Amino acid sequence: MTRITVAKGDGIGPEIMDATLEIILAAGAKFEIDEIAVGEQVYLAGNTSGIASESWDVIRKNKVFLKAPITTPQGGGYKSLNVTTRKFLGLYSNVRPCMSLHPFVSTKHPVMDIVIVRENEEDLYAGIEHQQTDEVVQCLKLISRPGCEKIVRYAFEYAKQQNRKKVTCFTKDNIMKQTDGLFHQVFDEIAKEYPEIENEHWIIDIGAAKMADTPESFDVIVMPNLYGDVLSDVAAQITGSVGLAGSANIGEECSMFEAIHGSAPRRAGQNVANPSGLLQGAIMMLNHIGQTDVAEKVQNAWLKTLEDGIHTYDIFKEGISKQKVGTKEFAKAVIANLGHKPSILKPVSYAKNSALNLPKYKRKPAANKQLVGVDVFVHWTGSNPNELAEKIKKIESSDVKLSMITNRGIKVWPDGFQETFCTDHWRCRFKPTENAEINKSTIIELLKQAVTENIDTIKTENLYSFDGKAAYSLGQGQ
Repeated sequence: MTRITVAKGDGIGPEIMDATLEIILAAGAKFEIDEIAVGEQVYLAGNTSGIASESWDVIRKNKVFLKAPITTPQGGGYKSLNVTTRKFLGLYSNVRPCMSLHPFVSTKHPVMDIVIVRENEEDLYAGIEHQQTDEVVQCLKLISRPGCEKIVRYAFEYAKQQNRKKVTCFTKDNIMKQTDGLFHQVFDEIAKEYPEIENEHWIIDIGAAKMADTPESFDVIVMPNLYGDVLSDVAAQITGSVGLAGSANIGEECSMFEAIHGSAPRRAGQNVANPSGLLQGAIMMLNHIGQTDVAEKVQNAWLKTLEDGIHTYDIFKEGISKQKVGTKEFAKAVIANLGHKPSILKPVSYAKNSALNLPKYKRKPAANKQLVGVDVFVHWTGSNPNELAEKIKKIESSDVKLSMITNRGIKVWPDGFQETFCTDHWRCRFKPTENAEINKSTIIELLKQAVTENIDTIKTENLYSFDGKAAYSLGQGQ
């Protein structure tokens, strides 16, 4: 029998967790529970992470974590437990279903039913930033093949389990040809393994516009971290039911399931909170561990309850709702509907007893990697690229020559435009001369010469080819 970790959290957390557990156990869910304390009481006891070390042990042992909302105290250096949990446990996939509940919850998109699958660990959210010069700071966008393969495979396996027909990839690989290009490339590779599922790719800007305008065109959408963070909130908002949404965070070893809303302390202890968001998280948990028959039963009963007009205060609306109920009463209404399906809202049907097939990443054979040049980044406060080129040429050798200078990615030498605005941050690209080769010692000598010529080098980026294919960006305008 599956053993899960449960945290009842703060504010309305204990009430909605009790209601959620009552519903899924009544539906026949089979698991044992280890309860841990997280959140405000742990923070205020002096633990700035909001969770004790022994609680981590329980989560890591059980692998499956159902968490109610928690309160993070203001000030005092307290860290977000959600962020900490995702990073510590390697929860690489954030999954957020966004479904309209028209006509029972107001929305401009009455047939919307999409799932955003967001990579959860890398991209710009690696948080690696540096100030380079007086005028320029950088943030490194890191996209890895393991990260891409894991999230894309999860999206297709999720679609397969949930009987969904299409997976769409959003990237900006017309501009970021290496990073977003890798994500798109991996998507195309893995899509071939699922011929029964339609696949497509959209550039993120027009894809986002299309999703906001015509969300019924999409089914499952998989994206790198930043795009997914933004668009999952947009998608949840336009369903009209942010407070009803659940979220899953999935890793190779562990998983965490939750509502997307907060702990709402002002509503605590009043038996008014809507448990639907956490219930949706619990349904995702049941699907994840293979108890899909129970998940299906609970989801259909929940839809039937909403359809019957039995609503908590947050979605109660005169003329649509029929009965305003509290947390406990809503749970009992869902339990009473177990075994029934909605007639207006679309009932769900999940693949039976099919836990997600998520193999661990297997590293590919190493490619033939060859050093073919180097970009030397320079802090220089002049404005004429031709003057900088003359200065940089002084550090050339018989083996390497200056081939290009860019500023904010735009080629400004040779043959630059005087209209191009330049900052104090310059990329100077060196390539081997004819019949010469470049190596690490060559780069060291370049930097030594730069010191001699009083050139302020900031950093270098080696230029490589992998299996004979250039693996670096050209300058814009090249």
